[in-house]
Amino acid sequence: MEYAFKHIDISHLSAETVARAKKIKFLVLDIDGVCTNGQLYINNHGETTKTFHVHDGIGIKTAFMAGIGVGIITGRRDPCVEARMRPLGVEEYYCGFYSKLEPLEQIAKNQNITFEEMAYLGDDIIDLDPLLRVGLPCAVHNAREEVKEVCSLVTKTRGGDGAVRELVEILLACQEKQPAPYYWIH
Repeated sequence: MEYAFKHIDISHLSAETVARAKKIKFLVLDIDGVCTNGQLYINNHGETTKTFHVHDGIGIKTAFMAGIGVGIITGRRDPCVEARMRPLGVEEYYCGFYSKLEPLEQIAKNQNITFEEMAYLGDDIIDLDPLLRVGLPCAVHNAREEVKEVCSLVTKTRGGDGAVRELVEILLACQEKQPAPYYWIH
């Protein structure tokens, strides 16, 4: 199999997981514990800040360049998340949703896709409902055990340490896609 990310080993994935990954047109991400390490930094004004790994930003851009959409559903409303996601091109951004099915349905409608064509990357019990609906349920390495149990794929990377990029590269390897050149990286 020839694909862009030859360093990504997909031989450990089941044939069913690879078949599911080939159908994915849209990746939905949780924020806390997935795009971040799950820690909240609160300053003396009560404002929350978080850290995001640059590798995950490149992963999101890579997904877009390869024709895979990316969206966010998060339970918290943190301006720092929108400040990070908007410049990356994430338009399907839903914050303040502890029940994540309604925004998941909205994304499917907006993108004119089925749940089977969606992957979801989560880490905690708030992510179980969407994980049980999408075609490719995925968890980060340090996800809760009850979350990992329902997932077809668990990343080797911890949330906030590049797990999003790892998943994007796995999707592209399964789909045998080549992303556009990285000319936009500064």
